[in-house]
Amino acid sequence: MTQALDSIASVLDGTGEYRVLRRLGPFVDCVDPPNEPTFIGLILDTETTGVDHARDEVIELGIIKFEYGASGRVYRVIETLNQLHQPRKPIPSEITRLTGITDADVAGQRIDDAAVHALAADAAVVIAHNARFDREMCESRWPIFTEKNWACSCHQVPWRDEGHEGMKLGYLLIDYGFFHNGHRAIDDCHALLALLAAPLRTSGRLALSCLLEIARKPTVRIWAAGSPISTKDALKARSYRWSGQRRCWYIDVEEDRFEIERTFLSQEIFRREVLDLPADRITARDRFSSRTNPEVMR
Repeated sequence: MTQALDSIASVLDGTGEYRVLRRLGPFVDCVDPPNEPTFIGLILDTETTGVDHARDEVIELGIIKFEYGASGRVYRVIETLNQLHQPRKPIPSEITRLTGITDADVAGQRIDDAAVHALAADAAVVIAHNARFDREMCESRWPIFTEKNWACSCHQVPWRDEGHEGMKLGYLLIDYGFFHNGHRAIDDCHALLALLAAPLRTSGRLALSCLLEIARKPTVRIWAAGSPISTKDALKARSYRWSGQRRCWYIDVEEDRFEIERTFLSQEIFRREVLDLPADRITARDRFSSRTNPEVMR
């Protein structure tokens, strides 16, 4: 039956008039042993009671532990974890509508903190599709995640340059001809693993290789401290953002662009040479953490 349906799907695809989506299957480990240095990575996703890491709680945690090579090739899945957790307060109705997780599902459930710690202990990198959200949610409960390098598959892979119009996980999966049961943690982890193991559509590079290359690069957060109010439009046009906590405009750039940005601020904003420009160096160890949240940093 499966072969017959695959044949029908291939015929429909071949007409150019239809696009057939196939259900995403489990990752198939590589048959050949690695011929390069390998590392341990985690793909992680959370479902939560809300978006405030200080007040809301994780109600579902999904993790895939996998082995990958220096080339970015994914070799095998080592272990998976998918657990529910009963929060202190009832799950908001909008969260249940989004995830399908009910109070009855989580009743009496608790995520095994020791299992999470053991799973993460030897990981070289933790990957999430919205790493700022997931990292902040995880760090508040599992301190081991503060010690890890993090990468964001949503914002640190050039999906748009590779021909994708959207960066949501479901949209990307559709572009590759697949669908999955979205908004459940482990299902989203499996979907992300499939995307990272595949070649990018335009460049042909492995998505994981591209992600790791970008994640490894340190960035510098430059603060335009004391900039005149009249220059706010110029700063916004150059992609500076406003920190309400520090009452200051800032921008994150790669290290090799620091002098370019300093020249811009000197010539266009302050109209004088700026030598003591406030700046913070950020690496994958701190990126996306609440420690580098511009509304917290001082």
